[in-house]
Amino acid sequence: MNKQAITEEMHLEKEWFEQAKEIHTSDELTQFIIKVLNSYSHDYGTACHAIAACAVACAWYGAHVEGITGFQASFVMWDFIKNWIFEYNKCGLKLVDYDNFLYPQYAYKFDKVLSVDTWETIQKEAIRLLEENDDACYKVRQHWKNISEGIVPFGYRVEKENYL
Repeated sequence: MNKQAITEEMHLEKEWFEQAKEIHTSDELTQFIIKVLNSYSHDYGTACHAIAACAVACAWYGAHVEGITGFQASFVMWDFIKNWIFEYNKCGLKLVDYDNFLYPQYAYKFDKVLSVDTWETIQKEAIRLLEENDDACYKVRQHWKNISEGIVPFGYRVEKENYL
């Protein structure tokens, strides 16, 4: 099979991501994945776009089949992130949408607040790291020690979650 040579500058991913949203059947999904992964001679960057487009196509196909809500879609996104690149994360993750800086009603999203549960998890992890890493540099060990003793770093504060 002759593969089409492509480069980042061609921006084929824009087309792929649009096509990915229109996948409604398993045959369309299979054809899309085969086309995107096998029809091109990928470079370092285009390979990343191709894999991402395939993942997006799978998500859109699943969404069409299951008829999921936006809330469910956000759960899918977090499940994907946690299981793809952050599988060993212990203390939690945060995604910041800086577009929300444009709207004053979203000020709370930029507040430097940790939930009690997240803070307790961070403290437990700091204690574990102190116990298992005698050879960590002094500044890092001191940072872990401060956390384990309840000193909240980086200008954050701990608050009980209050949703209303």
